[in-house]
Amino acid sequence: MLVKRVLTSSSSPGVALMQEGISYMAGAELPGVFVNVQRGGPGLGTIQPSQSDYFQATRGGGNGDYNVIVLAPNSVQEMADFVDLAFELAFKYRNPAMILSDGVIGQMMEKVILPPMKPRRTEEQIRKECPWASMGRTAGRKPNIITSLELMPEVMEQRNLHLQEKYRQIRENEVRFDTQQCEDADYVIVSFGSAARIGEKAVELAREQGLKVGLFRPITLWPFPSKQLADLCKGKKGILVSEINAGQMVQDVRLAIDGALPVEHFGRLGGIVPDPEEIVNALKEKLVK
Repeated sequence: MLVKRVLTSSSSPGVALMQEGISYMAGAELPGVFVNVQRGGPGLGTIQPSQSDYFQATRGGGNGDYNVIVLAPNSVQEMADFVDLAFELAFKYRNPAMILSDGVIGQMMEKVILPPMKPRRTEEQIRKECPWASMGRTAGRKPNIITSLELMPEVMEQRNLHLQEKYRQIRENEVRFDTQQCEDADYVIVSFGSAARIGEKAVELAREQGLKVGLFRPITLWPFPSKQLADLCKGKKGILVSEINAGQMVQDVRLAIDGALPVEHFGRLGGIVPDPEEIVNALKEKLVK
């Protein structure tokens, strides 16, 4: 069996049905890429955009102690770029990776520069890159068995400890984020994906009104850039987390800040995408007053 780089995509209800398989892949340390173009829920909900699958993506979504690497694009260009990055990270760490997009970006039309075509890997290259794969036993090594099942609790605990160490390495080495106009900011808007695009305009409007506001955009939702956000926000007056949901990433922001300054949330539900003016008004009402 040759090792293929495989990808599947769906919107929120379809990805919800994949959680058992994703958990199995994490337990068996199988790389793969999932794309979730989020729509509003719960249940079948609406076909309009949402960011309400944040918990599902960043908390595992299935059973067991595991994490999925989660990338949040905010443009069509990043949708294209993150496919290669997601495969790179998935195979580097033998772990599922997810591109968590939404219906705004999924239906957006923008110019895209596609990366250069990569040559197909040879069987020899695949064997070297993936010595764990079930490609036929070669002389001098034990059989490769790919499974997430282990009936001996002592062995299962060691597997889990191995996974936790791997997740620690990912948190240490793979955090990604972006900032805009945060150097002199009194207040910081924290948003991801399409909400961050709206946040950029909100920052512009706020500064036109005399408010010094910056934008912090997590690119990796897991691992979340907790330390980087906490360091950046030292000396600030407050944070507004703007998401297209009822308040999910705001919990990670509050954990990162650990009570050092006020953290408020603003979001819209049911597939309604907030306007930049709404975000500025929420900032004034909840933090500036």
